[in-house]
Amino acid sequence: MIPKIRFATPADADLILQFIHGLAEYERAAGSVAATPALIRSQMEQAEPPFQCLIAECDGEPAGFALFFRNYSTWSGRPGLYLEDIFVPERFRGRGVGKALFKRMAQIAIERGWARMEWAVLDWNRPAQEFYRARGAVAKDEWTVWRLNGEALVKTARD
Repeated sequence: MIPKIRFATPADADLILQFIHGLAEYERAAGSVAATPALIRSQMEQAEPPFQCLIAECDGEPAGFALFFRNYSTWSGRPGLYLEDIFVPERFRGRGVGKALFKRMAQIAIERGWARMEWAVLDWNRPAQEFYRARGAVAKDEWTVWRLNGEALVKTARD
């Protein structure tokens, strides 16, 4: 069965949040999700939403999602696709859902003239790393992702 891939709409906000919670649980951070359906819906309804989302369906049933946004490469002088989250519930894994989502994102990047796709993967997530390597992706081991959020973000903005 070939999964159907479609763009999410604001009406999918509850479904997107279900996938986000599933991903958070898989990544051992179940209590970390602060997003709400109302927040996701309102952002998707904006004139320029901060993200886009793909929904995979198998026989009409939601089978996975990929949430991404446009970033920019100063070196190439072109935009790129940043994959924030991709998740396929366990019962749909091994059916080509992740591959179909990933393929569609690559097609979107090419259609839009974007230079690349980028994402982060947890060090312990070997299945994901193998999946990406099988598609020709390479880890950028010389780079470390840094983050400023919460009180540190507020303090930096204030100081």
